Amino acid sequence: MGCSFSGLNALYDAVNGGGDVWINENRFKIVRQLGEGGFAYVYLVKEVVSDSSSALASGLAKKVKDPSHLSDDRTYAIKKVLIQNNEQLDLVREEIRVSSLFSHPNLLPLLDHSIISVKPTQEGSWNHEAYLLFPVHLDGTLLDNSKAMTSRKEFFSASDVLQIFRQLCTGLNHMHNLEPPYAHNDVKPGNVLLSHRKGKCPLAILMDFGSARPARKQIRSRSEALQLQEWASEHCSAPFRAPELWDCPSDADIYERTDIWSLGCTLFAIMYGVSPFEYALGESGGSLQLAIINAQIKWPAGPKQPYPEEFHHFVTWMLQPQPALRPCIDDIIYHVDKLVTKFSQ
Repeated sequence: MGCSFSGLNALYDAVNGGGDVWINENRFKIVRQLGEGGFAYVYLVKEVVSDSSSALASGLAKKVKDPSHLSDDRTYAIKKVLIQNNEQLDLVREEIRVSSLFSHPNLLPLLDHSIISVKPTQEGSWNHEAYLLFPVHLDGTLLDNSKAMTSRKEFFSASDVLQIFRQLCTGLNHMHNLEPPYAHNDVKPGNVLLSHRKGKCPLAILMDFGSARPARKQIRSRSEALQLQEWASEHCSAPFRAPELWDCPSDADIYERTDIWSLGCTLFAIMYGVSPFEYALGESGGSLQLAIINAQIKWPAGPKQPYPEEFHHFVTWMLQPQPALRPCIDDIIYHVDKLVTKFSQ
């Protein structure tokens, strides 16, 4: 994995509104920054090619396995990660490896990647930079869309709620049925991209596989339980984290139903814009951990509810504190299909 440009200079050029980035043999012009978080930056880029006749003539087309992932206007998203130490380097390499395992229309594909070495400077102590290339979705995340709709006091239609949720389920089903099964470990609205389609429900794509790991893990000691809890506190967003990742027994089998809990929280968030447990963060003396461990769901009050009671029962079914009582992903897809038949127009 090599690259023939200074990633550091590319960052400075990007901040100043220009610059080119090379990922292996392919060149991309930075259009603008889309977002940032921690040591990662996301840019909208456009592939630079000599032949302007079609996307299929680009150098990237020779590397991408599925032609449907190629952009007609050659625009993509690049995620740049500043890496400070070997532990962070290993995490990025693992994210690249895991992302390469998946091939599903509702999972964001990794199109190409590069990791380069850079010299530390006074401005930063990083020694590597990673560049990950993805298809771009400019309609934002489910979180972005939910915030905008909440500000307008709008809700997704019952049909759109079910169709968005079903797409997430089919993506997770692909992960859970690999050998070995993989858990995403951070299913939440901020990790779901939406693309609006005229006359159709939005396309939903699950992204960010930095926390994805083989789903099944045996815990046989208190130290192993504490290690899992510490890992979860760093990799699994608190309002969507399963109870067994908050308070893990010393003798437990962890498996992919941790994702089922997060799915239930996400379905609630598709409907109401937040996790069913975030209310605890705003209460005096409230405890998010206790609310989750005891599955104390707080439903919106009011005489006129935007969704049928069956949707609430569906959420509650997934939010069982005991993992063995939660449905598996196949059960959820079967049930959501029944709801689609009943409530979609």
